[in-house]
Amino acid sequence: MSTVSYHRIVVKIGSNVLTDEQSRPDEQRIAHLVEQVAWLRSQGAEVILVSSGAVAMGRSTLPQLSHVNPVLRRQVWASVGQPRLMQIYQHLFAEKGTHIAQLLVTKEDFRDREHYLNMKACLQGLLRDEIVPIINENDAVAVTELMFTDNDELAGLVAAAVNADVLVILSNVAGIYDGHPSDPNSRLIREIDPNDGQFQRFILPSTSSFGRGGMNTKYRIARKAAVLGVHTIIANGKKDQILHDIWEQTGEYTLFPSQKKTSNLKKRLAYQGAEPKGKIIINDGAALALRAEERVSSLLPVGVTAIEGDFERGDIVAIFCGAEELGIGMAQYGSATARKYVGQKGKKALVHYDYLLIG
Repeated sequence: MSTVSYHRIVVKIGSNVLTDEQSRPDEQRIAHLVEQVAWLRSQGAEVILVSSGAVAMGRSTLPQLSHVNPVLRRQVWASVGQPRLMQIYQHLFAEKGTHIAQLLVTKEDFRDREHYLNMKACLQGLLRDEIVPIINENDAVAVTELMFTDNDELAGLVAAAVNADVLVILSNVAGIYDGHPSDPNSRLIREIDPNDGQFQRFILPSTSSFGRGGMNTKYRIARKAAVLGVHTIIANGKKDQILHDIWEQTGEYTLFPSQKKTSNLKKRLAYQGAEPKGKIIINDGAALALRAEERVSSLLPVGVTAIEGDFERGDIVAIFCGAEELGIGMAQYGSATARKYVGQKGKKALVHYDYLLIG
């Protein structure tokens, strides 16, 4: 495995790690994880937790809500369970002499630039003051388009926002296997090149009793985070001392080693989840220039063959060469001007390199 140094760590803890076999809160497991986080901090690490568990906590408190509309039921369970979850964390971290802070967010907080910058500043301030941020999706208000796929996606966004060295996704399995994890003949895949999509065939389409994602989401987020410059690890949060093992770079888990560092703006482009407002069709020459690794290139109108849809300056647009999507970018001017400039030389870049993500 790669040998790297971790300073800023984002740890995502899934609901299936925080609950026992009867889907009840596993306070002993939570206490063990808190102890490991405290140890990481004693080694000089900054740690941010992205913790699921609010819905599970609420369900254990109010199981009689099983007949209520599923969306409303989840909102109620989250509203009841989030204070209980934080109370447990507060008590356990206080025993370690550590202050914690709660941040509840929705996907819109990452799409809106002002919200994003305010949240990022808050996280930086908490880390500076040696406070452990504990982040969760605001399930009480996040419905339909405001929802993350699950907290794996949220953890990836947070890791990108704070320039984390490593993102650790804790589940109830040790990582990606070349077969079903329960099959004794299956082998744990210790390291996966994030640019290699062949391992998708090993992922089973299943979710936990509380989560909305599953291993497919973890795999997708791990690849994306690593491509954008964050080492990403999928590990078994039920295993004792797993965070200690990760810090020492021992033990069993799947590592997605990071690629070259990407700018904060490009990370935000990759994660913000906004649907492109329009489509830019380019020719083969422009596609070749954008993909070239030896030099950087902006998207110029001379390489554009068509504009589809209506968009304004600052909107996200998708970039295509024929039927193949090459990436996304932020338009430097609107679609009306872009149509006038199609194929012309000497015009301002439609998408500047700093606002362009080819992948």
